[in-house]
Amino acid sequence: MKITKPTKMKTVLVTGFEAFGGEPLNPSAQIAEALDGQVIGGRRVVGAVLPCVFGASVAELKRRMKEVQPELVICVGQAGGRAAITPERVAINVDDARIADSAGGQPVDRAIVRGGPAAYFSTLPVKAMVAALRAEGVPAEVSQTAGTFVCNHVFYGLMHALRRKRGVRGGFIHVPFLPGQAKAGHASLPLETMVAAVARAVETALRTKRDLRTSGGATH
Repeated sequence: MKITKPTKMKTVLVTGFEAFGGEPLNPSAQIAEALDGQVIGGRRVVGAVLPCVFGASVAELKRRMKEVQPELVICVGQAGGRAAITPERVAINVDDARIADSAGGQPVDRAIVRGGPAAYFSTLPVKAMVAALRAEGVPAEVSQTAGTFVCNHVFYGLMHALRRKRGVRGGFIHVPFLPGQAKAGHASLPLETMVAAVARAVETALRTKRDLRTSGGATH
C-alpha cells in the first residue's frame, strides 16, 4: 500500500487594525478575527491584527507573512465616512498624517520607502471583486486613494514586500464604520455584511487571475 503524506493547505492572510483615533473598536480587526481559521476556496485563512502605528504595522505584517507564507494577502482598514466596501487600486509612497498614530507618531511629507517607486498598484482583481459584491447586493466601489495615514502605509509596505515574491498577490480593502460607531448622518454596514464581503473578495481574488476591463464604479 502506498502511503502519501498529507498535503499542507495553502493559506490566505487577512489583516485588520487595532482601534485608533479614540474609537473603542475597529471593524477591520473584527473582520480579520472572524475570518481566522475559515477555509475559502480551499485555502485556510489566517487573520491578524496590526498596530495602528507607522513602521511597526509593516514590521508586524512582514513577520506574519514570513510565518504564514500566504499565496494571497488582503489588508483591511476602516474608512469612516465611506458608505461602501472599497478595494483600493493604488498605494503611494508618502506618509502625511492628519492625526497621530497610536504611538503618537505623526509623520508629514515623509517617504515610506526612501528611493522607492512613487506608487504601487494592487495586484488584486479590484473590479471583479466590486462586481462580485454588487451582484450580492453589497455596496462596493473601486477607490483610487487609500489616503496617507497608516492604511496607505501598510498597503505600500505590502506591495513593496511583494515585488519580488513571485506568485503572491496582495492589496487593500477599506470598510465603513459599524452601526455603533457611526454618528448621525454617517454611513455604516453591519459586521456580518462586511465579514461576508471580505470573504467573497478573497474567493473572487483566488479564482480571478485577470481583472475585468470595465469602467465605472470608481470613487474617491
